[in-house]
Amino acid sequence: MVTAQYNPPAMPPSPPAAPSGQFKILYFASAASYTKKDSDRLDAPLPLSRLFDVLDERYPGMREKVLSSCAVTANLEYVDVHGSGVVIGAGDEVAIIPPVSSG
Repeated sequence: MVTAQYNPPAMPPSPPAAPSGQFKILYFASAASYTKKDSDRLDAPLPLSRLFDVLDERYPGMREKVLSSCAVTANLEYVDVHGSGVVIGAGDEVAIIPPVSSG
């Protein structure tokens, strides 16, 4: 009788952390389509209130076409881009989350 040995699949490597002095930004759905990227790295520190300005400079028209309807998380917590005194620091992770429709 032959006994097969189970070898679980290897876990994919974790994405590399942001280099010193930068934070990682994740793009989902229409934000990823607009930037043609799943993620990016930006210089820190950056006041959260400036995030949309920086992204619109990098990707012209993004504020109006994508960001105006998006939610934003910083380190897995939803944040108010316009009304908070949050400063994005080095090593932080920010996500741009467009609205999701179902049907």
